[in-house]
Amino acid sequence: MGGMTVQVYVGPLSIEDVVAVARDGAPVALTDGALDAIDKARAVVEELAAATDPAYGISTGFGALATRHIPAEMREQLQRSLVRSHAAGSGPEVEREVVRALMLLRLSTLATGHTGIRRETAELMAALLSAGITPVVREYGSLGCSGDLAPLSHCALALMGEGDVRDASGTLMPAADALAAAGLTPVELKAKEGLALINGTDGMLGMLVMAITDLRMLLRTADIAAAMSVEAQMGTDRVFAAELQELRPQVGQGLSAANLRAVLAGSGVMASHREDMFHRVQDAYSLRCSPQVHGAARDTVEHAALVASRELASAVDNPVVVGDEVRSNGNFHGAPVAYVLDFLAIVAADAASISERRTDRFLDKARNHDLPPFLADDPGVDSGHMIAQYTQAAIVSEMKRLAVPASVDSIPSSAMQEDHVSMGWNAARKLRRSVDGLSRVVAIELLTAARALDLRRPLEPAPGTGAVVDLLRSSGVQGPGPDRYLSPEIETTVSLVQSGAVLAAVEEEIGELQ
Repeated sequence: MGGMTVQVYVGPLSIEDVVAVARDGAPVALTDGALDAIDKARAVVEELAAATDPAYGISTGFGALATRHIPAEMREQLQRSLVRSHAAGSGPEVEREVVRALMLLRLSTLATGHTGIRRETAELMAALLSAGITPVVREYGSLGCSGDLAPLSHCALALMGEGDVRDASGTLMPAADALAAAGLTPVELKAKEGLALINGTDGMLGMLVMAITDLRMLLRTADIAAAMSVEAQMGTDRVFAAELQELRPQVGQGLSAANLRAVLAGSGVMASHREDMFHRVQDAYSLRCSPQVHGAARDTVEHAALVASRELASAVDNPVVVGDEVRSNGNFHGAPVAYVLDFLAIVAADAASISERRTDRFLDKARNHDLPPFLADDPGVDSGHMIAQYTQAAIVSEMKRLAVPASVDSIPSSAMQEDHVSMGWNAARKLRRSVDGLSRVVAIELLTAARALDLRRPLEPAPGTGAVVDLLRSSGVQGPGPDRYLSPEIETTVSLVQSGAVLAAVEEEIGELQ
């Protein structure tokens, strides 16, 4: 479990807060201000529950069944039935970090004082997070409208002491047993509480937040890989000059070009042919245009971060408590999140595509500028990195398919009451595969470029790129030589990319990148 405690208050959580709880296991606590807001909204719900006039979600059915008035003696059953029936997920378990993010973000909405939840219910959700108890949520079940209903219902079910969870050690067990072992008591849901627990876009938002975090790191790592490719392919860095980038003042492009300049600074390889105008006039697009592609991807990530920041400041529920009223609304529709999730899958695919093209240039004798075919030790006997590029190509092909947007689809549900949905959960699920794919494609480019830089010796790489070569070699990834079992070296490099170790090694050597 993490050492810091994330305070959930009346106000937006930061991206860093979400990652701390979701990935690092940080415990959670509701502030006094949040509890006061929760109590105030609850009083409004209880007043409406006691009234004779029907109020949606409090004394009526749900969705297409909202026309039925539910008598007071059946309202607790109404909330239990809602959660049980909506916990209808299917397929593989969703990752622990996704479920923790989903729970935290639902708790953040509860803390705004607009849902009408009771404080003991909100406190139990915080306690589950702090105890590391993670409900089992299934892959399929959310349409991204009326919120992530099925995923959130599986979490609400655990608060009732029902369904399955995994404890802090990852052991699968009944929720009742896990709560008892942690000294926690299940809640008996009261009026509106079941609805308040499940009617949010928290799952897709949690996955968006983590994708933004990962892509910010991966795109800087892709700048490092591009620099290594330019260097080892005897390319030119003249095109990355600041005055050229300023002619097209796209923010991300300028930052990416600055990174390429910094990573290539002091390169003996670059210096060896800097004045050789015959050797290189213009590089291929995959080298020369790296800042334009990486930069556009970075700008898209920051647009997604703007959308995420607005969502983190939102109270997504229906109906919501506003003043002394409970009012219906459509804020549970996931379109704003779904669109940027799809957008990020597009840029991840394109960043991977240009990385694969840079890698492929290393392997072709006609284009790699005096390196051996496929960087093989004894070409013909050895195949070198031939099939590593096949692996890249297979991943990039999959990522292009994953870039097809989910948010343009809609299947009506709930007897046509919910006749247009966002499919944002699906967009988030495929983006997670895309982000993983990008990390693997960039890793293979780094692995290949490092081998090429070793083959350029005695020419010395730049301090920044040399730091990556040194990291790989010290991590058990060998340099040039006869063919060997390559998959473990790829997986080691993937781990170094995904953990941020590659980026950290470069920044330790030359300072922080943009």
